[in-house]
Amino acid sequence: EVEVDELQRLLAGMEKEHRSLLLKMKEGEAELARLRSVEGDKLAEQDRSAQLEKEVAMLREKIHHLDDMLKSQQRKVRQMIEQLQNSKTVIQAKDAMIQELKERVAYLEAENLEMHDRIEHLIEKQVSRGGHSSRVRSKSEYVSSKRLTGPKPLPLIRVVET
Repeated sequence: EVEVDELQRLLAGMEKEHRSLLLKMKEGEAELARLRSVEGDKLAEQDRSAQLEKEVAMLREKIHHLDDMLKSQQRKVRQMIEQLQNSKTVIQAKDAMIQELKERVAYLEAENLEMHDRIEHLIEKQVSRGGHSSRVRSKSEYVSSKRLTGPKPLPLIRVVET
């Protein structure tokens, strides 16, 4: 964006110079026309006329060159703006994907918590019945995964079977 602003500032300066050169060229052409209308017998007037013709030719060349530069800079600015817009579109798409993945993670964490609660409930049922084996198993033997903690706590969903 800084480059775009700088290029636009340069474009404005070139356009201003373009206008001033056009004005100078028109003034030179007007003076040249005036000098041609007056009898051109005097050597000084002929020299001035030749000098003005050279200046007009040089100014036309400069104007042509400035026109080319302006067009080039405008193309560059358009390309940079397009690139910025494309980058913004890509960033928005990636942000949407990140948000979707965050929502999926939150959903899976909630499911994980629900499964842990079910396993705990089943273990409590087995322990309260006395179980079918001769020894009582600890919770760590049944549950091998750990709860994930995120940057913000998720709502706890408990499923109680009756």
